[in-house]
Amino acid sequence: MRPTRRRTWVLLVSTAAVAALMVPAGIYAAGSGGAADSGTRAPRAPSPEPAGSECRTTVEGSLVISYCHNPYPSLDVVRLHTECARWWDVDGDGAAVAVGPGHTVRLQDRCWKEVAAAWVTHSVNDGRGADEG
Repeated sequence: MRPTRRRTWVLLVSTAAVAALMVPAGIYAAGSGGAADSGTRAPRAPSPEPAGSECRTTVEGSLVISYCHNPYPSLDVVRLHTECARWWDVDGDGAAVAVGPGHTVRLQDRCWKEVAAAWVTHSVNDGRGADEG
């Protein structure tokens, strides 16, 4: 009976040792794409380049002024939107203005009385086929 216990013990220890040696190899193969992949990995998706103007908007009474500066090489089209506080005062959506690379533009709008809210929307264009005129 004694040799059987010893054989079982040796078989159990050797199986555990082989498994312990195979785990790191399996983790390495899973991390590198496996043996069938022959070392090539899928290319990473390109990260988008930063784009868009930085706008600073101030409200003084019934006047809204926004300065937008575009530090990036892509063209940005900005538009000032003004919401007036009074129900009878007409809200305004300004004209779209193209801000070229390295340029600053001034956007201005007003209400008859108080301004409730003002914001600037952006439409980024990479400049291909656009007339910066």
